Amino acid sequence: MAGMNMAVKLNNGKEMPFIGLGTWQSPKDEVKAAVRAALDAGYRHIDTAYNYMNEDAIGEVLQEYIKSGKVKREELFIVTKLPMIHMDPKLVKRSIEISLKKLQLSYLDLYLIHLPIPLVYDGNDNNVFPLNEAGGWKAADKWDLLGTWKAMEELVDLGLTKSIGVSNFSISQVERICKVAKHKPVTNQVECHIYWPQKELFEACKKLGVTLTAYAPIGSPGRPERFKKADEPVALEDPIIKKIAKKYGKTPAQVLLRNLIQRGIIVIPKSVTPERIRSNIQVFDFSLSKDEMEDIDKIKTKRRYFDVAAMFKDHPERPW
Repeated sequence: MAGMNMAVKLNNGKEMPFIGLGTWQSPKDEVKAAVRAALDAGYRHIDTAYNYMNEDAIGEVLQEYIKSGKVKREELFIVTKLPMIHMDPKLVKRSIEISLKKLQLSYLDLYLIHLPIPLVYDGNDNNVFPLNEAGGWKAADKWDLLGTWKAMEELVDLGLTKSIGVSNFSISQVERICKVAKHKPVTNQVECHIYWPQKELFEACKKLGVTLTAYAPIGSPGRPERFKKADEPVALEDPIIKKIAKKYGKTPAQVLLRNLIQRGIIVIPKSVTPERIRSNIQVFDFSLSKDEMEDIDKIKTKRRYFDVAAMFKDHPERPW
């Protein structure tokens, strides 16, 4: 994964591969096969989270590849996330230690705060989405985002992670952290694709030296039915994307990923299909012209596929 066009330089001088494997919703057996396919195809960046409940399966494959000499630990870029139930500053170090144990690693390359809103921790580390009476997520009464960030910074000082960042954060939340940060967030991982291009957030983060990482970069076709609506546009079937794909002999997914990478955005397409995993990383052998980038930029459809904030209509830290 060497070569500057395949990695982005972060504000702390570290390099992060432009493309990673997303593993949300991947059951353990499937995620093992997916990580093997990804490593074999040349991926070195794997994105997971405490909340996905698959860190242990990913850890098994990482160890298998490291021990066999197929990859060196220092070639890998492993990302996981602090769950909302562990956002109390006193719980942060313990939480990363749980993740590291499952991943069978001594350090992470990047650790993210998964969402800016803490949930109630009832002492059960597996109850990652505690529910309130109305059936929504049970937010904690107290929160201290900057206190959580300070606890994240200590993880860098302790060598438990090389970099720290955020996920699903708004412009103002990233700005608040950057104002007081000893270690700045290196990235903000958010939903980003042709129908939700995040231009304003991208520019604001860029000014602060913070990259964007796109989840759902190809429109998350495999997301659960509860997130889908009958009339919604499908990014992979967009006529402009299909036309460009035909011209280059590429898949619509490859064009969607290439567009984001050319904007300077890191992408983590999720797949458990080996063929698609291999195809998704084959985006460094072509580039879109200025006119093609502009045509994509002019797409009028605006659609968010994941309204995470709807879970917290009245919370002061609701990100959007």
